[in-house]
Amino acid sequence: MTVRTPLCDLLGIEHPIVGFTPSEHVAAAVSRAGGLGVLGCVRYNDPAELDEALTWMDANTGGHPYGIDVVMPAHVPTEGAAKDLDRLIPEAHKNFVEQTLLKLGVPPLPGDAQAADGVLGWLHSVARKHVEVALGHPARLIANALGPPPPDVIASAHDRGMLVAALAGKAEHARRQVASGVDIVVAQGYEAGGHTGEVASMVLIPEIVDAVGPDATVLAAGGIGCGRQVAAALALGAAGVWMGSAWLVTREYQQLSTAPAVQQALLEATSSDTVRSRIYSGKPARLLKNRWTDAWEQPTAPEPLPMPLQNLLVSEAHQRLMQSGQPDVVPMPAGQIIGRMTEVRPVADVMAALVEETGEALDRLSGLR
Repeated sequence: MTVRTPLCDLLGIEHPIVGFTPSEHVAAAVSRAGGLGVLGCVRYNDPAELDEALTWMDANTGGHPYGIDVVMPAHVPTEGAAKDLDRLIPEAHKNFVEQTLLKLGVPPLPGDAQAADGVLGWLHSVARKHVEVALGHPARLIANALGPPPPDVIASAHDRGMLVAALAGKAEHARRQVASGVDIVVAQGYEAGGHTGEVASMVLIPEIVDAVGPDATVLAAGGIGCGRQVAAALALGAAGVWMGSAWLVTREYQQLSTAPAVQQALLEATSSDTVRSRIYSGKPARLLKNRWTDAWEQPTAPEPLPMPLQNLLVSEAHQRLMQSGQPDVVPMPAGQIIGRMTEVRPVADVMAALVEETGEALDRLSGLR
């Protein structure tokens, strides 16, 4: 059964499902399965690596459209090279991180491994380079995780025939985004993984649909992991859904080297096993709750630093936590739908189940009249 909404014609896709992921393999598979795969760019410190990933996607999406997601804060954060920014990080914070890793039994990086500079994609200047790379590829959509991109970015995207999306956690944010030229507003509720606001999806989605009216297309995000939740989002007025956490337990995600511990942790988690915290990036983000996040909630823990200093502070720690192979310490953004994630499946199977259950739910609802 096929469920079509105006979003399908707008993006040139078969199903009104957008899949956000840090994996180009997952993003390409989502697009091949009839949705729109959106590749998160923030982990690419080197624009050349992003260019390589998008070139791979150009060749592996089967001619289907895809999108990219950048992180461009509304207010330009502290800039500088990683070494310069490191001087702004208090020694007490560095000592806390190191002592916490020791208490958790997390080993140092292997002798031949090089510590990363942190995710410099949080920097406005690096995000701009991501945009420049993306504009050189046939992406259908460019999305910004932290509100509307700057006006010149929106104009450049539109000049190349790209649609522009922005995530919003409040109706007032959505109004400002549409006024700035955004085509698609992603109404992301409190339940969502990663950066998220304080209003739950059931309340937020219809508020934003009403706020923007016919001036923009609205996607629903947060708390969507099955077809019944897709149908609920459509009933609330959204033209489609934006999903992220559900793809973390797909077979294609296993191409990332850190996947085994991440997937084991997610498969064992319940919907209560997340926490909203600033320890990941400096801005509130929903993460998988574990011994690492618990350490930051202790009375002796320091306050997280602002973006991008917090991510630079924990960048090597994140490497060590991931490479430790310990599922109970992985630093992973994840939404509350993780309680529904009980097995590893190919992206195509996840998409087929979503579409089938959405159709069944809509049929059941129509039968109530």
